[in-house]
Amino acid sequence: MADGEFINLTVDNLADEHIACIIRSRKVHPGIDAKKAWLAGRLREGHVFRKLNAKAAVFIEYAPLETAWVPIVGDDYLYIYCLWVSGAPKGQGYGKALMQYCLDDARRKGKSGVCMLGAKKQKSWLSDQTFARKYGFETVDTTASGYELLALSFDGTVPAFTQSARNSVIDDAGLVVYHDYQCPYICQYLERVHGYCESQGVDVTFREVDTLEKAKNLPCPFNNWAVFYKGNLETVNLTDAIYLERILKK
Repeated sequence: MADGEFINLTVDNLADEHIACIIRSRKVHPGIDAKKAWLAGRLREGHVFRKLNAKAAVFIEYAPLETAWVPIVGDDYLYIYCLWVSGAPKGQGYGKALMQYCLDDARRKGKSGVCMLGAKKQKSWLSDQTFARKYGFETVDTTASGYELLALSFDGTVPAFTQSARNSVIDDAGLVVYHDYQCPYICQYLERVHGYCESQGVDVTFREVDTLEKAKNLPCPFNNWAVFYKGNLETVNLTDAIYLERILKK
C-alpha cells in the first residue's frame, strides 16, 4: 500500500484538512471546530493524527503516553486513542497499514511499546481489541469496572492505570459526565444528555477535562468521555437517551 495514500495532520495543514471522524463539506459543525482547537495544542506535543487522503472515515490517532489525556502512566509508550475504518474502505487493508505505521513509529522513536484502552467485552466507541490482539497486544491491567489496558511491549515493561482509575468510584451520588473535546461527537452528545436530563427533571453535572493534569487524575478509565451514577462508573461510551434511561433505572 503506497505511503502517499495517507496524510498526517500538522499545525500547518490542520485548518484546511478534514478530520476523518466527521466529514462535512458545507455545514459548520461545532464538534469539528472543537476537535481542531483541541488538536492544535496536542500536535505540538507529538500527537499523531494519520488519515486516508480521501473523504473517508479511515484514521489512527495516537500520542506519547506522557502527554496523552488518559489516567494511564508508563515510560516511553505510545497510546492509541482511536483506530477506525468505516464504510466502503473496510476490508482493503487500511487498518493493518495504520496499525503498522504506529508500531513502526514507536520502534523508530525508541519507545517501549504501544498501548490502548479495551474492555472484557468489546464496547462501541472503543477500537477493535480483537484486531489489536492479532499484533500481540495483551491485557496488562484491569479496573473494577471491567475495562482493560492492552499493551504491546517491546522491552518487557508495561504501563498501568492510575489507582484512582482502577477503582472507578467517586463521592458524588448523582449523574456525572466527564468529557473533553478530543472526539468531534462530544458536542452533540453533550447536547443530547443535557436535553434529556432537562426534559426528565434529572440533575446532571458536567465536568470538563481541559488540562493534562485533570486527565491524568481522573477517577476512571477515559478516552474522552465517562459517565458515573450513584458513585460508580457506568460507561466510557458516548451516551444516548436509551442508554441513560437504563443507567438511571439502577
